[in-house]
Amino acid sequence: MKKLIVANWKMNPQSQKEAEIVFNGIVKIAKSSRNIDIIVCPPFPFLSIGKKIKIKIKNLMLGAQNASEEAEGAYTGEVSPKMLAGLGVKYVIVGHSERRALGETDQTINKKIINALKSKISPILCIGESIRDAGGDYLSFIKQELHECLKSIPKAQISNIVVAYEPIWAIGENANREATPEEFTEARILIRKIISDLYDSKTAHSVMILYGGSVHEDNAKEFMLNGGADGLLVGRDSLSPKKFALIINAAK
Repeated sequence: MKKLIVANWKMNPQSQKEAEIVFNGIVKIAKSSRNIDIIVCPPFPFLSIGKKIKIKIKNLMLGAQNASEEAEGAYTGEVSPKMLAGLGVKYVIVGHSERRALGETDQTINKKIINALKSKISPILCIGESIRDAGGDYLSFIKQELHECLKSIPKAQISNIVVAYEPIWAIGENANREATPEEFTEARILIRKIISDLYDSKTAHSVMILYGGSVHEDNAKEFMLNGGADGLLVGRDSLSPKKFALIINAAK
């Protein structure tokens, strides 16, 4: 199975010209990394760049950072999965910790997953605890997130969903510390066990599980090699083609 590297640009960069420079840099990286699938998730206004550049590289795909839980209607400011599909979007991030901090619930995320799948867009489902307590309550928290987010999703569709484990306590300026490959391994095994219990073992092993949380060139290889990650969800360093290339090389 190919490794999967997702570039989440968040609310960056601030101009289309800058976005084109970064995108072109990633195109060059993808051309020399045929054994790795790369997904670029720019802000909505820059999604059209994917078509403008005319992506013809099979291992480079376009993703979105969010999508509405509604298919259509009077929802000012929202963007539907079908609209995204029309722009060539193949993946969409749902349940990111930054979106959850704005009030998104597991129930909302579940609706987003269902609608994305209807539009033939693969959801990248982000899950993860805010505190890794000594008592192990975070394990139950992850289980609840998965149960709620995957509610009513048929078994045949599960392999079209990517799960990204992002421990909130290890992300951003307020991070307590970086997570370790061993901690990711524990989470990865738990995620497969939960999906196996919900469906079956074969289905669980068809799901790619990524690590996301302050990923950089120095820890990328460790999460892939020692943590057993199927890929990575990269934030800040995906905006620098040079740094992103180093992460891709580590993934190789």
